[in-house]
Amino acid sequence: MNQYLAIYQVRQMLQKLISETADADLADKLKNIDHQLNYFLDKGIDFKQVVDGIDDSIFITDNKGNVLYVNPAYTRNTGIESERVINHNIYDLIEKDKLYSGGAIPDVLSTGKPAFRLSTTYANGTPLTGYASGTPIFDSDGSLKQVIASSRPIVSLQSLKEDFNTFIKEIQEMNPQNSCAESEKSLNDEMIGKDGTLANIWTLISHVAPSDATVLITGESGAGKEVIADEIYRNSNRNDKPFVKINCAAIPAHLLESELFGYEKGAFSGANAKGKQGLFELANHGTLMLDEIGDMPMDLQVKLLRAIQQQEITRIGGSRPIKLDIRFLALTNSNLKEKIANGTFRQDLYYRLNVIPIYVPPLRERVADIEALCNRFIEVFSAKYNRPFSLTEQQLTYLKQYSWPGNIRELENIIEYLVLCSSGIGQVDDSIIAGLLNISQEQEPTITADMDFSSAVAQFEKNLLETTLKTSGNLREAGKKLNINASTISRKIKQYNIDYPNKKE
Repeated sequence: MNQYLAIYQVRQMLQKLISETADADLADKLKNIDHQLNYFLDKGIDFKQVVDGIDDSIFITDNKGNVLYVNPAYTRNTGIESERVINHNIYDLIEKDKLYSGGAIPDVLSTGKPAFRLSTTYANGTPLTGYASGTPIFDSDGSLKQVIASSRPIVSLQSLKEDFNTFIKEIQEMNPQNSCAESEKSLNDEMIGKDGTLANIWTLISHVAPSDATVLITGESGAGKEVIADEIYRNSNRNDKPFVKINCAAIPAHLLESELFGYEKGAFSGANAKGKQGLFELANHGTLMLDEIGDMPMDLQVKLLRAIQQQEITRIGGSRPIKLDIRFLALTNSNLKEKIANGTFRQDLYYRLNVIPIYVPPLRERVADIEALCNRFIEVFSAKYNRPFSLTEQQLTYLKQYSWPGNIRELENIIEYLVLCSSGIGQVDDSIIAGLLNISQEQEPTITADMDFSSAVAQFEKNLLETTLKTSGNLREAGKKLNINASTISRKIKQYNIDYPNKKE
């Protein structure tokens, strides 16, 4: 009632000011404010009471990420008491207290734009995944004031399962042209690069995607393994069914089993009173992507093997087998054969996963695709930041000569950085790219028309070695990148008098 009393008192003051002022414009503005307050009182809406009474979790921070308020539903849905988060910073809750992973608020704080993300909370160490929608609130001067996130546990969507097909149908009817265009997209519209090894991957995907065969996708970190997985799913017969992704290395080992297989109510201390579906059940009739499969604990590998072989699981604390129909995609940047030899990966699981092997080559073996990738990333980030940008021929040469230890992910980050650094003028100086790539402009190849073949090859070889050595920790690593022995590199260093401080392998 204090809230309404305060508004009533404010209205009395406004009405007095209106009667006393001689300024017609000011009187009109005051009357408008009084009218709005009267409307609020007539409706009798107590907005805090509304927020406190809804079932969605409401989470509010200031523009620094300090938690200002959570509603009662937040505690009911997550099991986390308000005292554990209010007056704490969201980044501390993510990084230190480990109450969250994912979520929409960090994205809204960094971009100032609405975000929709998955979020997992860990009340008493028990994971609970939900979806969160983050909305920025701005001051009159346009600066970010607060962030409001509303969320619900994914389990609350179970009641909508029967409506899923209706949902898809209505989306298609709302925009049939886009739906048709999406379904008719070719592989070439999604993946970038058609030369060499990638040409074989294109062909392989077109053959295996419509099947239910398990696929093992290998390659270095950042090479584009998940893009291949996305293409397989998009061109499969299950592309209208769930596509669930899980990073086996990102979830603590003691939580991974419950995430994958779920648990029954009362399965362990702190378990959700209603039990929990695992990702296997969520992926039923669809596709399950297991990223970083090489980092899965040995004890879980046995259960995974059984789940793949028999297409069934048993929840933690349960006794009833649950039949499934899932297509599996496994990804890893590890050498699984080495892990088998070391006793850290099961040989029988390897053979079960390796039905259709796809190796994604690193970017340094796809030099012909670098220009197309650059153009694509420039298109994306120029639109995102509203800054036109282009590379010069010399800058493109720098990018093609670099060894790309971080692969396509590294290239994407560098292009985003360059677009931001262009400051709207559309280009950056060569020295910026040379600095990013650790390239000495004075040491660039100077192959001229009067050089004979042997001299030109020697000059190119010297510069290739210098560039590779600068991005390698030792000679063995450099040798692995260039596919030559470390002893050969050591000999070439002496032959070309390359300044390399650590000549030991």
